[in-house]
Amino acid sequence: MDPVQILLIIILALSTFFLTIVGVQLIITLRQLQNTLKQISKVVEGFESMGVGMSQSFQEIIGFMNGFKVVTRAINLFTQTKNETKNK
Repeated sequence: MDPVQILLIIILALSTFFLTIVGVQLIITLRQLQNTLKQISKVVEGFESMGVGMSQSFQEIIGFMNGFKVVTRAINLFTQTKNETKNK
């Protein structure tokens, strides 16, 4: 064999070896990235459900405040009409 052919075979073997190692490392990295993205997704879903719960809580508080305003207006109207009937 010619020395150039031997050199090319060695270079080809080394290139194949290194590319195989790089490919395996790439697969491992992509799997870790996939697991990390799954964990991030779970955290985001947790925050989303917490946000929905807080939103519903705020709506209930606002509903209670609106109901309280209606009751106070009704009491004010009742006392005003009661005072007007006493004054007549």
